[in-house]
Amino acid sequence: MTSPMKEKIQAAKAQGKTAVIPYLPAGYPTREQFWKELEMLDAAGAAIIEIGMPFSDPVADGPVVEAACLQVLEDGINLKWIFDGLKERKGQLDAGLLLMGYLNPILQYGVDKFAEDCEAAGVSGLIIADMPIDEADFVIKAMKPRGVEFIPLVGLNTSKERMALYAREAEGFVYVVSVLGTTGQRDSLPTEVKAKLAEVREVFDIPAALGFGLKTPSQLEPFGDLVDAAVIGSSLISHIKNGGTSESYMKAWT
Repeated sequence: MTSPMKEKIQAAKAQGKTAVIPYLPAGYPTREQFWKELEMLDAAGAAIIEIGMPFSDPVADGPVVEAACLQVLEDGINLKWIFDGLKERKGQLDAGLLLMGYLNPILQYGVDKFAEDCEAAGVSGLIIADMPIDEADFVIKAMKPRGVEFIPLVGLNTSKERMALYAREAEGFVYVVSVLGTTGQRDSLPTEVKAKLAEVREVFDIPAALGFGLKTPSQLEPFGDLVDAAVIGSSLISHIKNGGTSESYMKAWT
């Protein structure tokens, strides 16, 4: 079976580029502008666009992402709104589409219905930040027949033994979290990141994406070919909040 997420990253690598995976909460900065930002990210060369499913208790997110998610929640953004909008635009974006969020809204929506709507909306990847692999089986079984790939999160404190559990089910790419903590742009990354990426390379046979803390492309330079893709979120949100657009933001990354 083909892997849409993997193919998008490999296509960028074939052009000598690190694949760019921008993250934006659904409905941010406004309902109407969100779809324009998605179009700009796509036109600017995003390999995959990670759409945040807003949740009231985003434990993995730092202050920038959390504030953006609370803003869109107050505006009534929910999974139905996300799926309706994506279904209307299905096939119009070249980038792969990935949903990122937390388990509770998916359970409330219904796991099978969620999987069905992912397929109908053209979503081919899913990250659930608060769901450990030991408890993920029922979600993976619902998603896989619908062509929705389970993207694992690996932290600096994830052992090789535990990574091997993720590797059995992982598809698309593995998301390597660069810090012990929440999302948010940082001026430098921990020195342990390179060693962890090397371990990830040993365990997984899919591309590796680095995220949490990325602010500029230069932060990727120490890692060379260990990183296939960069996930950028807080810095993009801050750029938009300060009056910029996704188009101007992406110029530094593509």
